[in-house]
Amino acid sequence: MKIAVCPGSFDPVTNGHLDIISRAAAIFDKVIVAVLTNSKKTPLFTVEERMELIRSATADYPNVEVDTFDGLLIDYMKQRQAQVLIKGLRAVSDFEYEMQMASVNKKLDDSVETFFMMTSNQYSYLSSSIVKEVARYHAPVSDLVPPVVEQAILAKMKNR
Repeated sequence: MKIAVCPGSFDPVTNGHLDIISRAAAIFDKVIVAVLTNSKKTPLFTVEERMELIRSATADYPNVEVDTFDGLLIDYMKQRQAQVLIKGLRAVSDFEYEMQMASVNKKLDDSVETFFMMTSNQYSYLSSSIVKEVARYHAPVSDLVPPVVEQAILAKMKNR
């Protein structure tokens, strides 16, 4: 069984993330969406909330599982017996950082392969940060995120 891990903070999950997840799900036997805490960012949603939003958004994909982890991604992949790391790329600027991470991961465990997937053109500008910024000013985000995420964002923004 070929198991792929798609890691990220997913705060919140966007249509761009779902583009990568759905395409990976069509290729691999199992795709684990691994939600992590990014200490460099101030999250809008808790890890548990993000996981539930991703579960709702990926409910139509029986081979997609949502999980969380702490520590090194390579250690998590060994624990889950995953062979492939999926990273979505939007632009050349993403590639530079992701290439460094792929090189480090390969040094730590040369049995893990990193697959870079270009996001579909319609999502090349999209990031969780942009979604939060747009929502902060009460502009519509319905084209940027799935409906369940839009509702969760609207609920969060009412409290801010």
